[in-house]
Amino acid sequence: MKLAVVTSFPPSTVTLNEYGYHLVKNFVQRAEISELLLITDITKEPKQLDFENSNKVSVKECWEFNSYANIFTICRTILKEKPDAVLFNLQFVKFGDKKVPAALGLLIPMILRFLGCNTIVLLHNILEQVDLESAGFTSNKLAQKAYNFIGTCLTKCILKADKVAVTISKYVVVLNEKYKTDNIILIPHGTFELPKNPNFDLPQGPKKVLAFGKFGTYKKVEILIDAVEIIRKSSDEAIEIVIAGTDSPNTPGYLQQVKEKYAHIPGIIFTGYVEENQVATIFNESTMVVFPYTSTTGSSGVLHQAGSYGKAVVMPDLGDLSILVKEEGYKGEFFNPESTESLAKAIKAILNDDDYRRELAMTNYKAACELSMDKIVQMYIGNFKQVNYNKLLRWVND
Repeated sequence: MKLAVVTSFPPSTVTLNEYGYHLVKNFVQRAEISELLLITDITKEPKQLDFENSNKVSVKECWEFNSYANIFTICRTILKEKPDAVLFNLQFVKFGDKKVPAALGLLIPMILRFLGCNTIVLLHNILEQVDLESAGFTSNKLAQKAYNFIGTCLTKCILKADKVAVTISKYVVVLNEKYKTDNIILIPHGTFELPKNPNFDLPQGPKKVLAFGKFGTYKKVEILIDAVEIIRKSSDEAIEIVIAGTDSPNTPGYLQQVKEKYAHIPGIIFTGYVEENQVATIFNESTMVVFPYTSTTGSSGVLHQAGSYGKAVVMPDLGDLSILVKEEGYKGEFFNPESTESLAKAIKAILNDDDYRRELAMTNYKAACELSMDKIVQMYIGNFKQVNYNKLLRWVND
């Protein structure tokens, strides 16, 4: 099978680039994939093809974030290359944070399907489950209605693909009920890396409390810093706070403001953007991973990463995080996202009980192993075969 994957890809910093990397890395390990066309965004540095069978990858840099031309350049490239199937790694701001280029990019799966391509869209979030105010889009009620209307129209277009994969069962229910379609499938997020012999012991030195992601909208680190300060006042434990990641595109300058606000507090490390080859080090050195979220917008890649590295987690019992705990077997210490004291208590419960930390870490590693990325890509290959078979059957019947 000659497969095209439309995605951002390291060293790009466009959203979902890490997920794109692991999709491609695992697809090329499958014997069914003879060639993989990486339909990716343009970067100054070469793409990070540091994995086995990367010789199967043909890089086609043909789009840019916020470009109005993406709809033409991507379609032209795919029609020229004639892949057997096309997989889109998408969310609603994949092709831009400006309304028109973002919307135009989301029309591409529908156009290619109408032009005869076998298409599957992996949709990481759905607008019906996004709190537009918390996510940093708008707090204006009239504007929210406009966003929801546009989002509904775009979702209808996305659903014109042969199949649309979502990562949480609730999304299947919501989309089926609203759009009355039969081409939505559940394919879980999956786990990127799975060390065969994870070390559940902690490294020497201060205990590191890690927050990982893009911050400033519904992910705010002030509550984490304040919670650790509460613990420090009642304990001699050496604790460092590691804030790994960047600003959300909707809140530029947020982390710089946090740095300035908490400049007087020691033991806060801001790593900036974490390169893919440094992710393992960041997680392995941490004592726990904290999710300072006030809402969620999709299946949590960070939770799956924490599980794969065998880490205890502290998280709010809300939205998609709550669903993942129930459906995929992850386990964590919960806190009230509106209470600094509640977060401090949750962090302290793990810091003060190493047996409990190990229990959480082992449970999360086991959950991660159940949905490794090689199993996820096999699900996509199976669905592409089914799409091709169904089209062949319709052709014979006609």
